[in-house]
Amino acid sequence: MVNRRELSLGLAGMGISLAGLSASGLAGCSPQRDGKATFITTKGQQFIKDGAPYYYAGANLWYAAYAASPDPAIGNPGRLERELDALAKLGITNLRLLASSELSPLKNSLNPAFQSSDGTLNESLLQGLDKALALMAERGMTAILYLTNFWEWSGGLGTYEAWTNGGTFIDMNDPAHPWPAFPDFVSQFYENQAALVKYETYVRTLVTRTNSATNKPYKDDPTIMSWQLCNEPRPGGTDEIIAKRFKAYKGWIDRSAALIKSLDPNHLVCVGHEGPKGCNDDLALTQSAQDSPNIDYTTAHIWPQNWSWADPKDLEGSFPTVAKETTAYIANSVTITNALKKPLVIEEFGFPRDEASYEAGTPTIWRDKFYDLIIKALLDSHQRGGEIAGINFWAWGGEGRALHDDYRMKPKETAYVGDPPHEPQGWYSVFDTDASTKALIKNAVQKIATP
Repeated sequence: MVNRRELSLGLAGMGISLAGLSASGLAGCSPQRDGKATFITTKGQQFIKDGAPYYYAGANLWYAAYAASPDPAIGNPGRLERELDALAKLGITNLRLLASSELSPLKNSLNPAFQSSDGTLNESLLQGLDKALALMAERGMTAILYLTNFWEWSGGLGTYEAWTNGGTFIDMNDPAHPWPAFPDFVSQFYENQAALVKYETYVRTLVTRTNSATNKPYKDDPTIMSWQLCNEPRPGGTDEIIAKRFKAYKGWIDRSAALIKSLDPNHLVCVGHEGPKGCNDDLALTQSAQDSPNIDYTTAHIWPQNWSWADPKDLEGSFPTVAKETTAYIANSVTITNALKKPLVIEEFGFPRDEASYEAGTPTIWRDKFYDLIIKALLDSHQRGGEIAGINFWAWGGEGRALHDDYRMKPKETAYVGDPPHEPQGWYSVFDTDASTKALIKNAVQKIATP
């Protein structure tokens, strides 16, 4: 099963918050009850905010903590303020942020990172996360924070494994270890007690942190909507390894969710699951991965090009397949979340630009049509008080642009776009010049604001 991360390098040459909105109206600033902002909770298959059903769409902004870092070699807080203002202008108030990275020997990983192998923390990046949350609070925004990554681009679980197994690792797209060797290798994490301890140590540190910009403990901050265990954690790559390690994988999910709830009873917790693709299209395993009582809602990610539904050289010709498969994937994810009686968020979805271009200014006709599929699913759910409670497009690139002709990000560069460092810069980014996509999102905000 080929995934987005595995394909990204090989395909390089081939080259909303709809506002945090309640059903009763636009939430352009944090809801207040008795003068205090309230935490987002769940009731049945809906999110509840300030006592009312809460449906939203938002964006992914993985680089927010990096951009907000006070270290001039990493951050540009002024830029982050401009990006947040641009998103707020569209009505977007929910953002999904990277809240950890692990300094890694793996290729194409972020450098610098939040933490090193000896447990040393990069205080400038932690302060960047603090600042990002403070800036979001000023704009009435809420954050989903993922606590590590299955993929190599931020270090992730494979790096925890390498830190504790004597330094052994596998790089994505290594010809000597073709897919699915990488996810099979990474899944050893779930059985590695030393790696699990390092992960839990970081989780404890962050969840119990006090924001240096606001002096408010994270657990008391309603700017945070939810903690996410990991970005796209998989139990393995081959069916054989998935069968072998699923029990350990499920145990890690259950223990980690319980740990976070014990430290912070105020916030929601979710897995960060891709949906069926994250378990080789096994719906029963996908459901089991998210059935813990400490997991408050389910998630799904949708990547038509990476999953071979979309041909980047013939987006028009392949779009009927995209529409069919996307509709089916959403339906399967809805079936799972209905069985669990939890809300569903489609928290990653991305599509290439026309002509397989990475350049800002290239038309986005077919991307907009794909986005419209997701938006319509949300709007239909909103109208019937249904289970699809939110969406987050991947990703806001804003004013960021690739610096090199090969569209590759090099270590320690700070021209952040929506695409992480292992992918072509501009592949899935929504730039500030993408007028048609921005209009689509803004229009959707207005529709969901109508009871």
